[in-house]
Amino acid sequence: MEQMTDLKAILHSKRANIYYLEKCRVMQKDGRVLYLTEAKNENQYWNIPIANTTCLLLGTGTSITQAAMRMLAQAGVLVGFCGGGGTPLLMANEIEWLTPQSEYRPTEYLQGWMQFWFDDHKRLQAARQFQYARIRFLRQVWRKDRDLKTEGFDSSHSDIEQALNHFEQKIQSVRKVSDLLQTEALLTKQLYKFAARHTGYGDFTREREAVDIANTFLNHGNYLAYGLAATALWVLGIPHGFAVMHGKTRRGALVFDIADLIKDALILPWAFICAKENMSEQEFRQQCLQAFTDHKALEHMFNETKNVALTTEWQESQS
Repeated sequence: MEQMTDLKAILHSKRANIYYLEKCRVMQKDGRVLYLTEAKNENQYWNIPIANTTCLLLGTGTSITQAAMRMLAQAGVLVGFCGGGGTPLLMANEIEWLTPQSEYRPTEYLQGWMQFWFDDHKRLQAARQFQYARIRFLRQVWRKDRDLKTEGFDSSHSDIEQALNHFEQKIQSVRKVSDLLQTEALLTKQLYKFAARHTGYGDFTREREAVDIANTFLNHGNYLAYGLAATALWVLGIPHGFAVMHGKTRRGALVFDIADLIKDALILPWAFICAKENMSEQEFRQQCLQAFTDHKALEHMFNETKNVALTTEWQESQS
């Protein structure tokens, strides 16, 4: 029990690391979780700081031992199996991720979620709250991040300000979740167009199956965001199936709802910037993880999810 407590000394909202591994073996050795890579002349071991890690993506050519999984569970690290480059997710429990089941989870956030989720109007109100939070975060990041502003991603830009203001007006006027989804898709399309123009990317069409570098980076970055979202929901004890926007055909869609809080602000601009600079997937991944840390993306997810879980009913009564 003392070991389990030590492994969870760092709150999930403050953890810094997401790992994507391929062509290696993950194992437990001398009380640590390591991954082993095979070289021509010798094998190399690398340590994974599990107490400061939120999730682990295992790509092509990987295996993991039962002892390593036990330690990862004790540290509260989520594990998912995926294809090359971190996408797509291939196998996971709890919809998106293998989640530790050996401990108690808080119930207050699930109880708060259930108070509004079965009411269509209240669920729409919750979806609106998430969209407002999404816009606030984008404005905050694009206003403060010097690197993004250098590349032209500035929330004070007239095109961005106009698009965000229009979206905020539409949020309150929509009467169905499907209408909110359509409005949100139009905003994202405008942001793609803005990003492609300001990075000189040329014509761009968002297609998940496309092989151009910007689409590839967007897919990769989105799965990193899904890892953060799945971590936040698991810690708060809210099942992934209780989505407020997505989820008509995907029972794990609450992960997508939460990930949307940060995708436009962080993943979208860096996908185009890194594509312009012809970075590798590893370099892009490191840039995303640094952006998550700099702007406290996981903490933002926790705060907004808890806010919706506990205050939706109150806010609706005031509207």
